[in-house]
Amino acid sequence: MAVQWRKSTHSSGVNDEHCVELGRLAPGVGERDSKDPDGGHLTLSVAQFAGLIEQVKQHRVP
Repeated sequence: MAVQWRKSTHSSGVNDEHCVELGRLAPGVGERDSKDPDGGHLTLSVAQFAGLIEQVKQHRVP
């Protein structure tokens, strides 16, 4: 199954220095650097990703 990676709608485009892409993976959610798509990715469980989003919303760093 091919992963469909999605870039944030908040990205300012092709030259954005700080942009990640997300993709739905069998074990959860994948996150990768949009400028280096072949450089690997981080895999988070759905619960871990939800926790990350909550921390970002609260501007907390673990």
